[in-house]
Amino acid sequence: MFPIRDHNPSGRTPYVVYLLMAANVLIFLSYVGIMDDARLIGRLYFDYAIIPARIADGVALETLVTSMFLHGGWMHLAGNMLFLWIFGDNLEDEMGHLPFLLFYLVAGVGAGLVHVLTAPGSIVPTIGASGAIAAVMGGYLLLFPKARVDILLILIVYFRVFAIPAYVMLCVWLGLQFVGSLASDPDQGGVAYWAHTGGFFVGLVLCIPIWIRRGGTAFWTRTHGHPPHPEYKYKLSQSRIPRVPRR
Repeated sequence: MFPIRDHNPSGRTPYVVYLLMAANVLIFLSYVGIMDDARLIGRLYFDYAIIPARIADGVALETLVTSMFLHGGWMHLAGNMLFLWIFGDNLEDEMGHLPFLLFYLVAGVGAGLVHVLTAPGSIVPTIGASGAIAAVMGGYLLLFPKARVDILLILIVYFRVFAIPAYVMLCVWLGLQFVGSLASDPDQGGVAYWAHTGGFFVGLVLCIPIWIRRGGTAFWTRTHGHPPHPEYKYKLSQSRIPRVPRR
């Protein structure tokens, strides 16, 4: 089960989301040719990925930022960019372009620090925009909990697209990350679940001042938990208007 789109595209052009997506794609293309060379890719990760033991020693702090723009493969990149595209535009619309960029970078650093705190002695490189994008999802949950998101459900040979409230999808996703955090050993590598879980809460907390300035619960009442502009009606979406047969 994963999201493919929301029903509230941004009210204005999300330039920062597009810029971040372009930067991630172009940077990945710049080194994808050395992915099969263990020595070269290992050197790249040593220089630019988060290595918790180095961060804990107070060195290579810049990798908390550079690691956000590295990905380990096409699916890793595509999944992150899909989530950023779905959830990032409304947050950028609400915050403004430069504040959203600052939010993304600060939250990404926060997610990286959560990962370091959970595995301070690890020498396994950690890469990906997932922590920052998890923060975007946390902010989205706070500001637009009832926005409708189209989900693609795949059960072996069963495929179906259906719309659910954002809070359902985001809470299920967060629950899976938290369970993964408890079940995994960050010292052994794999998915950085704590960065996802931590990033989600970092993003949610960073968005509380915006939510309060908008009126807090009154903002939810005014917008019904949706982004404050009309919902988009997709041509392939099922209509709620009953069909009246011709006589």
